[in-house]
Amino acid sequence: MLKASACLIAAFVLFSAPISHAGELCTLVVDAATGDTVVHSGASCAQRITPASTFKVAISLMGFDSGVLQSSHRPAWPYRDGYPDWAGDAWKGDIDPAGWMQKSVFWYSQQVVKQLGQTRFESYVASFDYGNKDTSAVQVQHPGNQGVWVISSLQISPIEQAAFLRKLVNRQLPVSAGAYEMTEEITRQEDLNGWRVYGKTGTGSPGQDNKYQADQAYGWYVGWARKGAQAMVFVRLIQDEKVQSSNAGLRARSQMSEQLLSVAAINPKR
Repeated sequence: MLKASACLIAAFVLFSAPISHAGELCTLVVDAATGDTVVHSGASCAQRITPASTFKVAISLMGFDSGVLQSSHRPAWPYRDGYPDWAGDAWKGDIDPAGWMQKSVFWYSQQVVKQLGQTRFESYVASFDYGNKDTSAVQVQHPGNQGVWVISSLQISPIEQAAFLRKLVNRQLPVSAGAYEMTEEITRQEDLNGWRVYGKTGTGSPGQDNKYQADQAYGWYVGWARKGAQAMVFVRLIQDEKVQSSNAGLRARSQMSEQLLSVAAINPKR
């Protein structure tokens, strides 16, 4: 009889199959408690690239720890003319922390880090030991700030993503208990085969000039899963080989979920 952890691992092994028109750069599954790597595939697990919207997990921890964010629905900030609106109407209107994470609203991230200020923002990034920790591209208060985490100076590898997520799961980052709890609340995904899943997508491309190249899009899906006392962190990174009609990060999440659900029929018992 398979154990629950074996079922999760099997799901990620299945997920490492090739994806049409997108190449696997890295797939990692790591036991959060022990640090043991149970799945490691792809040739680019040590390569640093833009974290893109996966950095919202870090921003959430910063925001809730500092008090800039108070709950899943506070503060609700209004969209203003001139804010980035790449996602159209989905990013307009009043946006709260839950909507920010669900809709991956870039301008809300901008406002959080502006409220933090440059010194405190840099301090959090350094204390999280997040990737290359390079926030030098532009000051957070600069009117043209496009986010150092989006095709800019801040870069992270899949291995470093997994290390950061392990610290989050094990509560080894210098933030409050409430920051962990609220970040889990707003990153919660659909349960899969009895596992509570938390995660965030991200879409970017090569370079550090804030210029998105759709024919080379990166798709991230990173997060963690819990079942009882067990916890695993996961990182999936793909790169498109041609322009796709759908978002690379969302495709990574969708494909991962399908693979996880495919083993639900096993129904393992402890």
